Amino acid sequence: MSARDRLDALLATDPSDAGCAKTLELLHVYAEIVLAGGDPEQRAPGITAHLRSCPPCGEDYQGLLAALSAESRRPSAAE
Repeated sequence: MSARDRLDALLATDPSDAGCAKTLELLHVYAEIVLAGGDPEQRAPGITAHLRSCPPCGEDYQGLLAALSAESRRPSAAE
């Protein structure tokens, strides 16, 4: 992908894109939907669109998903 193609992709805005602020506000809910086996694209299409086009938010999402996954695999104190 050329520099021009990358710039065009960055500047192309999906009208359904929720934007950084809204995405970060609801990122934990989006991750929980994924971990529960739900369809986040159907339930939160604006966040899905944003995560596809914003690498920093996508990295935050991947980190949160990894942390929540690790937390769910960790034995509880009661065990």
